[in-house]
Amino acid sequence: MISLKNADELQRMRVAGKISAQALRLAGELVKPGVSTAAIDKQVEEFIRSQGAVPSFLGYGGFPASACISINNEVIHGIPSRKRIIREGDIVSVDVGAVKNGFHGDNAGTFMAGEISEEAKRLLAVTHESLYEGIRAAVAGNRIGDISAAVQNYVEAAGFDVVTDYVGHGIGRDMHEEPEVPNFVGRTRGVRLLPGMTIAIEPMVNAKGRGVRRLRDGWTVVTMENSLSAHFEHTIAITPTGPVILTDPDWESGE
Repeated sequence: MISLKNADELQRMRVAGKISAQALRLAGELVKPGVSTAAIDKQVEEFIRSQGAVPSFLGYGGFPASACISINNEVIHGIPSRKRIIREGDIVSVDVGAVKNGFHGDNAGTFMAGEISEEAKRLLAVTHESLYEGIRAAVAGNRIGDISAAVQNYVEAAGFDVVTDYVGHGIGRDMHEEPEVPNFVGRTRGVRLLPGMTIAIEPMVNAKGRGVRRLRDGWTVVTMENSLSAHFEHTIAITPTGPVILTDPDWESGE
């Protein structure tokens, strides 16, 4: 069942979303050569808890950390480790969420460690813009498939490939709610977008090939072609006047 949020619930989601966004921004600032992914995860968790929130990912399905940190050919769900040291030229994807007052925020971004290749720069730029192409299609009266088409068309026109094994999702009291939000066109156009719906749009884009596989750790997903992968995500609300990004790090409640 798809949950439509009222004004009070959307306000709570904005608070959780802001904390999630600030945690992601912090993680991005920490992405530097010589830093371990565990050190980033530690500071992300400390920040989330300092805001009176709880990391959404820690313990979710058994996940052992507060942030998913994936490097280069890792698509999603990378497990932070003291042994995983970021190197010059890496691209580092961080996915993080926070729950406060019973509601979740969820967002992701891919960051540069020092100077990266031209291919990597273009991959990041295309993936980031594909997220906003999807957001612009998230208009009341459209369907989920309109978001999917906007993302896929933009990515493929640039010569890259969207991952089809993993998708975006509804979000609210639970981190994963209905409906699924694919980054590719399916057999149907999906459900109609209604005011009060809250969804996480998250393009996962590979430099080459759609194929992915999961490593033996049970979590980390990598590209089959050993190509680079990028990941960007926002939590948004469908409103009568257009989509609203709930994971805005600079939003102020006025309280």
